[in-house]
Amino acid sequence: MARYRDHLPQLGADVFLTDGGIETTLIFDDGLDLPEFAAFVLLEDADGRAALARYFDRYAEVARRDGVGIVLETPTWRANPDWAARLGYDEAQLDSVNRDAVELLLDTRRRFGDQTVVVSGCVGPRGDGYHPDRLMGSEEATAYHAVQVGTFAGTEADLVTAITMTYPAEAVGVTRAAQASGLAAVISFTVETDGRLPSGETLAEAIAEVDAATSGYPAYYMVNCAHPTHFMSVLDGSADWTGRLRGVRANASRLSHDELDEADELDSGNPEELAQDYVRLRRSLPGLTVLGGCCGTTHEHVSSISEACTRGMTGPR
Repeated sequence: MARYRDHLPQLGADVFLTDGGIETTLIFDDGLDLPEFAAFVLLEDADGRAALARYFDRYAEVARRDGVGIVLETPTWRANPDWAARLGYDEAQLDSVNRDAVELLLDTRRRFGDQTVVVSGCVGPRGDGYHPDRLMGSEEATAYHAVQVGTFAGTEADLVTAITMTYPAEAVGVTRAAQASGLAAVISFTVETDGRLPSGETLAEAIAEVDAATSGYPAYYMVNCAHPTHFMSVLDGSADWTGRLRGVRANASRLSHDELDEADELDSGNPEELAQDYVRLRRSLPGLTVLGGCCGTTHEHVSSISEACTRGMTGPR
């Protein structure tokens, strides 16, 4: 039975962490090969599973140190039908690998039994994470993502999180698939350096569209795969829509998506500077409580973010 499916603890927390940039960490720091940027392929052998376990344990240790909870995302950002087919996975193998990914994180939770570890089924975009090369309607997106979401619903995953959504209709599809499966959903949009989605909508417009189409079903919204300076200026703390934003998983780098695509080396930025950006974000939007990283970030970045944002906290965490 899923431990937190009916009462997500991050909704009542002052600070709740997530992990960081799993693919960039595994490729650039651990020297592993991830075809099509797919971390789930590591689940196929003992060495790969061990590498994933080490990755997630580092973040759980940070949360334990600071006495906060953590949402860990399954390494399944690419584990949807189209991407899996490129890697030679059939329908049964895809179902199995998504289940194995949840079991991996349940093992992490068992190792950190004194810590609040929420297990989230990670859903990635059907197309490119930076450029929406094929735009689905919401009905097509619902049918497409129902495959992976349905698998997660049959596991002990506590919720699903759609990471790096580039346009609203796909986010609507993931949300409706989760709603039909009885799973809580979190939607995380990515933005360009002007604070707009790659498809051109503002964050306000995208959140409003998803909420309108799903009767406000998402538990909350996030922003990921962008540096805080790319979207800080569009966050109006007095606007109703910003009250729906609860999480940030920022890139370490200030580079644009196009510049990151063309870069030969990983830009890991500065963990302390990134942490101070999070502090500034939370001053304007105190409801931002789910904090982690994306491309170029490691447990060191999340450690700095946690230290900066928990310092001076009083009462239970």
